[in-house]
Amino acid sequence: MPTIKYYVRERLLPAGELTSPNQAEYGPGHERRLRLIRVLLEVGGLSLATIGEVLKATDDPAQPVLKVLGAAAKGVTPLEEGESGPELEQAREDVAELLRRRDWQVSEGTTAAESLAGVVSALRRVGHGGLVDLIDEYADAAESVARADIGYVQRRVAREDLVESVVVGTVLGEAMFGALRRLAHEDVSFRLYEGLGGGEGEGPRGGWPAGGGAPGRAPDGVEGAGGAGTPGA
Repeated sequence: MPTIKYYVRERLLPAGELTSPNQAEYGPGHERRLRLIRVLLEVGGLSLATIGEVLKATDDPAQPVLKVLGAAAKGVTPLEEGESGPELEQAREDVAELLRRRDWQVSEGTTAAESLAGVVSALRRVGHGGLVDLIDEYADAAESVARADIGYVQRRVAREDLVESVVVGTVLGEAMFGALRRLAHEDVSFRLYEGLGGGEGEGPRGGWPAGGGAPGRAPDGVEGAGGAGTPGA
């Protein structure tokens, strides 16, 4: 774990008040910032370089909150590097059509749209293009989660609280939603297979492996549904 001195040296944490040539005193503001850095690093999985970009946007009062949100989102929305070609171009067109159809107002060139196009292209390459047909259902869920996220942010009045809640909500909200989704997969699969008479020895309780992925075979007449990835911010 990097030390406080390292965070200060990398300008992630402001310098403390010197009390002697070799000692510095840190106040509540430092403690709060240190907690934020460690949460983003350990739970959010952001790199120190990305955390630095997020904090730089956070500390600049001239930066709109939307830009802070974008800096945080870049750290948790990895760009899918799909193979270039007609499939990826088609996926980009499909994503653009989704945005038009739902009248989603997003910034031009947002990395989330390119990431989604990469996922759509990858699904088709591996023979699971049927999941793309469910994209509006995933978009409905994403809208619901986004409203909850923004509702939380709007309750924060001071800018410091506002930008921190945007960053934490984006990074940790993504992790929380992913964990809830996995739990829901386990519950739905359990109820589905138990309700259809699945007994001991007919597969794991959850039906969906811990790392995500559909059961080997759904019962006749039942189509298994998985996800194209956690919805983005």
